[in-house]
Amino acid sequence: MTIEAVVLTRNESGNLPDCLRSLFWADGLLVFDSVSSDGTQEAARRLGARVVEHPFANFADQRSAALEAAQGDWVFFVDADERSTPELAAEIRRAVDGDAVGWWVPRDNYLFGRLTRYAGWYPDYQLRLLRRGKARYDPLRPVHETVILDGPEGWLESALVHHNYGSVRQFVRKQGPYASLEARALASQGAPRRLRSLVSRPLREFYRRYVQLEGHRMGAHGLLLSALTAYYSGVAYAKYLLGPH
Repeated sequence: MTIEAVVLTRNESGNLPDCLRSLFWADGLLVFDSVSSDGTQEAARRLGARVVEHPFANFADQRSAALEAAQGDWVFFVDADERSTPELAAEIRRAVDGDAVGWWVPRDNYLFGRLTRYAGWYPDYQLRLLRRGKARYDPLRPVHETVILDGPEGWLESALVHHNYGSVRQFVRKQGPYASLEARALASQGAPRRLRSLVSRPLREFYRRYVQLEGHRMGAHGLLLSALTAYYSGVAYAKYLLGPH
């Protein structure tokens, strides 16, 4: 069974080299690029990766197109700010010989420079290892994309290292587009439009992150992350309310 590591990119020339070097154990490297302008494609080719350019519409569409463009028996999706480890590589090699057609991979998230274990950031399982021909993405979930498997799934133990938001400024910059995509997802689902949800949704999200998922155990770090996540759940809903009915 061959394994192709697929990295989705857009202007990731700074992150990409370290990401690809952590994936040299794979049988192939594909950089699936959303029309970068910062030398991402050139950096990928220098490190021996195959490059395919595909304009970005949404995350589900991009991953579906990348799955189609891949050539390995298995596809291991990695983001440019993520890093594989030798332990994860060895576990993946063992996993692809089993019966499962999709494997969930845990992530060690580093937020604002700190390994974050609470507030919903661990184990943060992602369905990233997929048997080609046995997996597809749900087109109705353009953000927080969902994989549909034609067969059993499994869970790995070794974590993918995710160098997530490095600063509050970066968090804010990235959450704007995510909120817009989430608003579109709410529209496609026909979610109810209620003014009171502008308050209740963020409050519920804060309670979930800070109390139920124990963000309080990280002190000020957990409080900040829970508050930011709650705020942007409200922003997404506000964008949905202001959109076309």
